[in-house]
Amino acid sequence: MKNLDSVKRTFDVIYYQRDNNPQEVSLAGMKNGNWIKYSTQDLIDKAQQVSLGLIKLGVQPGDKVALVTSSNIPEWNICDIAIGQIGAINVPLYPTISQGEYEYILNHCEAKICIVQDEGLYKKVTAAKDKVSSLQNVYTIDDVVGANNWSEIIEAGKGGDVNEIKERGAKIQPEELATIIYTSGTTGLPKGVMLSHNNLISNVKATVVELPIEAGQSGLSFLPLCHVFERMVVYTYTLVGINIYYSDIDTLGEKLQTVRPHFFTTVPRLLEKVYEKIVNKGMELTGFKKSLFFWALGLTNDYTFGKRPGLQMKIADKLIFSKWRDALGGRIIGIVSGSAALPLKIARVFSAAGVPIREGYGLTETSPVVTFNRFEENDAMLGTVGRAIDGVEIKIAEDGEILAKGPNVMMGYYKDPEKTAEVMDGEWFKTGDIGTFLTGPNGKKFLKITDRKKELLKTSGGKYVAPAPIESSMREDFLIEQIMLVGESKKFVSALIVPAFPTLKEWAATNNISFKDNNDLVNNSKVIELYQSVIDKKNPSFSHIEQIKKFKLLPNEWTVETKELTPTMKIKRKVINEKYSREIDSIYNS
Repeated sequence: MKNLDSVKRTFDVIYYQRDNNPQEVSLAGMKNGNWIKYSTQDLIDKAQQVSLGLIKLGVQPGDKVALVTSSNIPEWNICDIAIGQIGAINVPLYPTISQGEYEYILNHCEAKICIVQDEGLYKKVTAAKDKVSSLQNVYTIDDVVGANNWSEIIEAGKGGDVNEIKERGAKIQPEELATIIYTSGTTGLPKGVMLSHNNLISNVKATVVELPIEAGQSGLSFLPLCHVFERMVVYTYTLVGINIYYSDIDTLGEKLQTVRPHFFTTVPRLLEKVYEKIVNKGMELTGFKKSLFFWALGLTNDYTFGKRPGLQMKIADKLIFSKWRDALGGRIIGIVSGSAALPLKIARVFSAAGVPIREGYGLTETSPVVTFNRFEENDAMLGTVGRAIDGVEIKIAEDGEILAKGPNVMMGYYKDPEKTAEVMDGEWFKTGDIGTFLTGPNGKKFLKITDRKKELLKTSGGKYVAPAPIESSMREDFLIEQIMLVGESKKFVSALIVPAFPTLKEWAATNNISFKDNNDLVNNSKVIELYQSVIDKKNPSFSHIEQIKKFKLLPNEWTVETKELTPTMKIKRKVINEKYSREIDSIYNS
């Protein structure tokens, strides 16, 4: 990378691209089946138009502008640049939260303007608008009957002086607030994480030098931009000059074939689903082809980073694994997984198949990256989340909690000094995660996450159980979609399990099991026996106190809409414990 000294604020990254690696396709989004592509200069020009409009509408430095889209679209980035370069604060919101949560957040941050993507979001936000005294107007990006369109912002700025943008931008210091990101929270009201320009840009600079990407390559982006992980990654892509293509989850397979990306970021569950599809296709094969498929799969069992392929693996690669890479577009040089624990089996299988996957770790409060496994094979360790990035220090407290310190640590929680004080120990941020250090192949310290501090179960015998590793192991089985361990103050550990219904229904059909609905299916004695066999197979991997003694199958999947999951797909243990208290009681009373 050329000198990065000029990059100090989030909006500087697009100007750095213009001056060093201008791209004909800096950013592209799909609309009505066609790619709408923006060059580097297109993005700058459009962002300046929006900036001038916001100035004309009275947006001052420090004012909050809320931004919510139902998918990743170039307009999100245009607004982000436009808001940032005039000193206003971008408050990105999740599209899946309730009207009440919009009302709370918009009031809490005192949003002046809210820009939304579509009619559904417009209805949600406008329903809350009357109870948000600071909110002057709501604008839509799509054409929505009766709504103010964001083109009105651009129209308002016509004739404005671009020098005013430059003057405002020149006054913005790296240490100033850039964004407030409201964490989804597994309990209680969301907290507004205040991140400065320097918080985010220090993270970008420390990460970009460690990635195997170059200007002109393609990146596919589908994780939500309102989440700090993908937002920071997109800043990183922009700095390098990666051609960013946006996709939604539903059309991801198609986009992988058309974009043929070199790089993307993901969450573990998506990789698990890809793996399930691959194995299910293998199960459909017959005879020699089926034997060949599972022979190749078996070769990945003892894979470690840096292991050189022998003759058998080279044959398997040519006959089997090359087809996996083709399904991902054929050009993948790297994938980074974050947001949740990546099952060891998934990391091992894909990496052995020539699809380099690296796991990282971070939080919204750390902008987000704290550690990640590098792509050099002697600087990565399976089963860990890697080493600390440059400039960031980590240590393990006496109680096992991971503490982090560095320029990426947040300014604090907005309007909440008490909660800020709870998570800070001087300069050290208390992550709430439990971890330990392992010595890697290069002799350096690699971080291994063992559990969430607040999620440890304590049995009635006084023994502590960490649910996350057990749940992660159980989810490796194709029959389990979701699982949560229970057993606080109980004699033994049990589990609530949501089956992977498509897989279970296929099994039921093969075994001539008839059922009326999901509820009927999960109460079938043969189905219960099937899941008992899954538990029995996994239990020996854990200590006696950690083993699942009983379980309850549930007929409905946990979702964001039904409140069991956060927008970042983490399970809300408190909510699930309360919602399924009757089922939990039945486990322990039987």
